[in-house]
Amino acid sequence: MDRLEGKIAVVTGGTRGVGRAIAERLLRAGAAVAICGRKADSVARVVAEMKSLGRVFGQAADVTDVAQVRGFFRAVSDEFGRLDILVNNAGEGVFQKVAMMTPEEWRRNIDLNLNGPFYCAHEALSLFGTRGGFIVNISSLAAKNAFPGGAGYNASKAGLNKFTEALMLDHRHDKVRVCSIMPGSVDTEFGGDSAKRAGDTSWMIAPEDVAEAVAMVLAMPERTMISAVEMRPSRPKK
Repeated sequence: MDRLEGKIAVVTGGTRGVGRAIAERLLRAGAAVAICGRKADSVARVVAEMKSLGRVFGQAADVTDVAQVRGFFRAVSDEFGRLDILVNNAGEGVFQKVAMMTPEEWRRNIDLNLNGPFYCAHEALSLFGTRGGFIVNISSLAAKNAFPGGAGYNASKAGLNKFTEALMLDHRHDKVRVCSIMPGSVDTEFGGDSAKRAGDTSWMIAPEDVAEAVAMVLAMPERTMISAVEMRPSRPKK
């Protein structure tokens, strides 16, 4: 992982779950990391907890708000002077049958899981400059496998996959590599508080496993790009 030494990375939604695991993994690999989250107190607490791992910076930002995204990336530029890596991790799902879903719930899926990655990628590309960089979008197997009650989430992640492919085609000759990572069932609060979930959750993908996949993709030689990764639990519940 020496290829990550000295790199500057942004991880959105980096205060918990998969995002925090990715931020910590990159810090351990020698990268400096900037994280954002919607709550200033959570960002400050997590930054303080991760300082022992390396150089880390954080600022509250809602990735669905263009002005907040721009402000966050300006702060990253002021703090580090450049950017090498963006991990678009922030996301959530509002799960309802189509007939029951409100327009606000639909927009929440699209705004956070699709519009947010576009806003962040747009800012990151300008910071990459002629050096190029790497954008990793955390998608989901739900992008390929629809399920009842998941119309908004399925659509937003399917859109993210196609955005990722188009982003790669647009900027691969600008020295920008792009990858979509699609986990299946991950053991995080996203799927409900583990303390309230019935039965054993050890069969699920751990956030640290997704972080390991991100680090592996980023550490590939510059001549090679892993463009998509699918992750599944090895032994899911029958």
